[in-house]
Amino acid sequence: MTRPAARRLAGLLLALALPGFAAAADYSVQSATSKLGFASSFQGSGFTGSFSKWTAAISYDPADLAKSKFDVTVDTASAKTGDSDRDGALPGADFFNVAKFPQAHFVTTGFRKAGNQVLADGQLTLRGVTRPVSLSVNFVPAGNAAKLDVSGTVKRLDFGVGGGDYADTSVIGPDVKVTAHLDLVAK
Repeated sequence: MTRPAARRLAGLLLALALPGFAAAADYSVQSATSKLGFASSFQGSGFTGSFSKWTAAISYDPADLAKSKFDVTVDTASAKTGDSDRDGALPGADFFNVAKFPQAHFVTTGFRKAGNQVLADGQLTLRGVTRPVSLSVNFVPAGNAAKLDVSGTVKRLDFGVGGGDYADTSVIGPDVKVTAHLDLVAK
């Protein structure tokens, strides 16, 4: 092979290899239009709530999930449900225990496809307990922006939330559905 042909071949191979080394797109979360929520039940009636203070570092490439990552930190004292009794109890030692554990943290360990769905596998740390959690991911790009919706279910007693007198799952449901809707703009 001649030297010019070898250079062209090397350039072509480099051009083909570079997209594989590209990082996932980093996004800024538009907090004014984004929401982190939860839902459960109390005495058989459903209720919803949300966290008003949280941060999220989002890197996502639907074509190369191995380079994607979510890192979310939540100020648990910012939980609100619209019920004054419940909102007063949530920061206390029986629930989030914000005096000792002011934040919850979720970080992905990987992404996988399950049929037509993408799942974000990660570790959730809440009340000093770390457990695996999987969230379904719906990512819709729109130019340099995107919408990201995630949802999953957390077993509250696995993290000691509502233990003790509140461990009765016939009073407070055992499952807490976690949802997020994020409006993103590429950095």
